[in-house]
Amino acid sequence: MIKRIAVYPGSFDPITYGHLDILTRGLEIFEKVIIAIANNIEKRSLFSVEEKKEMILEAINGNKNVLVDSFDGLLVDYVKRIGAHIVIRGLRAMSDFEYEFQMASMNRSLNPDMDTIFMMTSKDYFFVSSRTIKEVAAFGGSVSEFVPPLVEKRLKEKLLKR
Repeated sequence: MIKRIAVYPGSFDPITYGHLDILTRGLEIFEKVIIAIANNIEKRSLFSVEEKKEMILEAINGNKNVLVDSFDGLLVDYVKRIGAHIVIRGLRAMSDFEYEFQMASMNRSLNPDMDTIFMMTSKDYFFVSSRTIKEVAAFGGSVSEFVPPLVEKRLKEKLLKR
């Protein structure tokens, strides 16, 4: 049997149950999934890469089939460097598809050995985004339905310091 590894890239700022839904379903298809945190200097993140790693590691609860890593630069270069060929992307709406389709097409042009698999987010999380979670938490709303307990705690700590 060929060992199948997929890369699940994103900013994960912070990780949500929507992300974990895609991860869980990805693990039904692939033996290993690497959560690859993009260190995008263009985006202003609330959490550092190290903080994101810590929250993700807590959320996956020691699952040996999940690795947590980070990368700078192009996703295609990262995927090639680690010897993977498949990228998993979650879709919530048609607007996500348009953007993700463009990115997948560009990535395939840059690395013909790389494919992207799109997974629709569960109906319970299709409206959840990290940006929305941060906004709700910033105004004191509860996000406990949408993020793991440690993430909610860290959000409150970060946003209270502002």
